[in-house]
Amino acid sequence: MSQNGVAVLGVFVVDLAFRAGSLPAIGETIAGSGFAMGPGGKGSNQAVAAARAGAGVTIISRIGNDAFGELAIKTWETEGITPRVVRTAEAPTGAAFIYVHETRGDNAIIVVPGAAGGLSAADVDAAADAIRSSRVFVTQLEQPVDAARRGLEIARAAGSITVFNPAPAIAIDNSLFELCDYVVPNETEAEALTGIAVSDLAGARRAGDVLLAKGARMALITLGERGALFHARDRSLHVPPFAVGKVVETTGAGDAFVGGFAAALADGADPLQAARFGSATAGISVTRAGTAPAMPRRAEIEALLKE
Repeated sequence: MSQNGVAVLGVFVVDLAFRAGSLPAIGETIAGSGFAMGPGGKGSNQAVAAARAGAGVTIISRIGNDAFGELAIKTWETEGITPRVVRTAEAPTGAAFIYVHETRGDNAIIVVPGAAGGLSAADVDAAADAIRSSRVFVTQLEQPVDAARRGLEIARAAGSITVFNPAPAIAIDNSLFELCDYVVPNETEAEALTGIAVSDLAGARRAGDVLLAKGARMALITLGERGALFHARDRSLHVPPFAVGKVVETTGAGDAFVGGFAAALADGADPLQAARFGSATAGISVTRAGTAPAMPRRAEIEALLKE
């Protein structure tokens, strides 16, 4: 079977982003300085990032029969993403509360996956042809673990490259890591999964060793403004960040990295080159507000890499 492009199993939610100088305490009301509503969810964000980076993309998910579900369909149509999506009246499309610090751009998030919380292994089996025909398969943990596992199993059996973004980090069996060519956590998730504080590159390398011991082929730990660590059994290399301009919002940076990385792998890039491509994608995204709307186009990423 010919394999090309990227298949993403994950969640679509509508982001409700509030900008303020601080989070309110329990019982406190504060004035914010901005609000925006737009498409989000880790799976959908990563799909948009990969599509804008030049990959053919299919998304596998569940959404509700509601206005937020219509926004999902419109978003994917606009970005040229093929949906393999179940629509249901039994649950609403998900939503996320996002607090964004008004000057630093860092964030805190509460996500409710809604209909996508009901994604099952059977749903994944129904879209197995899209996974088998993809060169790269990507999934996360905003949907149930059983669905993520089934997607990784199908992709591994078909010889697709498997990319697992363990977010949000939860306790999972090591057998899941054994299905992963690349496990891509951020520093907080890496610490949650390994018990090792990732406060510097040395800590990231120790956490990477644990992830490899759990069965992952390679660990790619994103480190925010410090870039990322590409960690394999035969090499461990720092992937520098790209400082493009003023940081506006960091909410979608990890998704930008994963989507850009997956698109580059699907295009045949060397894994380390793909990690640099992901880093450049994330570097541009943080200079813009929003998550999916902040994802850069391929030409912008390539121009930055040439610099």
